[in-house]
Amino acid sequence: MNNTELDNLRFPIGKYSRPARIDSGQIDEWIKVIEKFPANVEQRLRALDKNQLAWIYRPDGWSIAQLVHHCSDSHINSWVRFRLALTEDNPSIRPYFEDRWANLPDSLELDVADSLALLKSLHKKWSSMLRGLTSEQLVRTYVHPEHGQSFTVHETIGNYAWHCAHHLAHIDLAIESKGEFN
Repeated sequence: MNNTELDNLRFPIGKYSRPARIDSGQIDEWIKVIEKFPANVEQRLRALDKNQLAWIYRPDGWSIAQLVHHCSDSHINSWVRFRLALTEDNPSIRPYFEDRWANLPDSLELDVADSLALLKSLHKKWSSMLRGLTSEQLVRTYVHPEHGQSFTVHETIGNYAWHCAHHLAHIDLAIESKGEFN
């Protein structure tokens, strides 16, 4: 497999690109993506058995189960980042090693019920919070020390809508591959 083919598997919907202009309609669409994410994951997993949850979406990629666990970890971190940005003055958030988290014992389990339940509860609370934000709150910021820059709440909503679609596409690739990359 060449680098282009691998990149197509790694980024099946492309890399996140912040739009030049973010309006309320775009934000509403992003919030819908975030809100519906757990149901979309659950729908895809419904017909899979535990062995199929071990399927990976690309060589050296994460399994379907790891993807679900990663999303619960990542989205908890994101939810906290939003809350920090909304309650503090341009706070510096704490990065984490997602690749290391994906290899912790709970992330290697094929049972995804707890992570899916967490996603359902978190996304319900998260989308409710996002829908209630004022225009002033949407432009509040936080600093991501790994990137050395500030990000607004509204652009981060877009980033996490992309993150949801990105990992749904990974799950779809793993299902389509039927264990080809394992």
